[in-house]
Amino acid sequence: MEYKITQRGAELYAPVEFDLLNTFECGQCFRWMKADDGAYTSIVKGRFVRVYREGDTVIIDGTDEETFETLWREYFDIDTDYEALRQEMVGLCPDLQKAAGKLNGIRILRQEPWEALCSFIISQNNNIPRIQGIVSRLCENFGDDTGMGYSFPCAERIAALEAEDLAVLRAGFRARYIIDAARKCSDGRVDLERLRDAPIDEARRELMTITGVGNKVADCTMLYGLHKMEAFPIDVWMKKALSSEFSGVTPDSLGRTAGIAQQYIFHYTRNNE
Repeated sequence: MEYKITQRGAELYAPVEFDLLNTFECGQCFRWMKADDGAYTSIVKGRFVRVYREGDTVIIDGTDEETFETLWREYFDIDTDYEALRQEMVGLCPDLQKAAGKLNGIRILRQEPWEALCSFIISQNNNIPRIQGIVSRLCENFGDDTGMGYSFPCAERIAALEAEDLAVLRAGFRARYIIDAARKCSDGRVDLERLRDAPIDEARRELMTITGVGNKVADCTMLYGLHKMEAFPIDVWMKKALSSEFSGVTPDSLGRTAGIAQQYIFHYTRNNE
């Protein structure tokens, strides 16, 4: 993706590769919020960020070259050609054309592994507004005040708590899962950094040693937190879609496009219920 650093920030020339709504509201993240002016804001790695679009240009507001190179280039996966991935995906499975033709510009964000794991533990048997509320309360109560919002609390901070301490989140049964995940990640029993390079089956097995983490949460963590693009999370929405409109889709045949295909199917199905 072509880009330049200007007085406004990082300007990304992305006519079809980066749609803000389809990327931030496709179910992969829970801290990006849309403002009245159409811009999206979030706190990423303790840093406030505002992103908006003008025609074919996406602007990361106010960022300098150093911050772009050390943070946003990786986070937004700038060096991956998602339009080429979309074309490859449809070539491998023509049934995906109905989703790919209606939606475009979904990018898989490179989120922090612990934040992705914790967020998708919270997502279990939950809807997106409620997930966002729980995540927001988690940050407000246990994260650091950045002056523009709260950072996502680290695993070590949560590991020092008890499940009762999380009552303020109103997360229900998920509270003890969050505590178990934090303790296993902070003491090394689950090594998220090592799992970035581990085979997908090995990473899934290790993640599933956490109480309450099954295949779906493990695969979400691998796709959104470890950037394993062959991961294909399956939940109720996906089962419904794969048994009806996308019955010809076989995740195993999609290779490196499986993760992006999952996002297109999920977002398409949720918006066409």
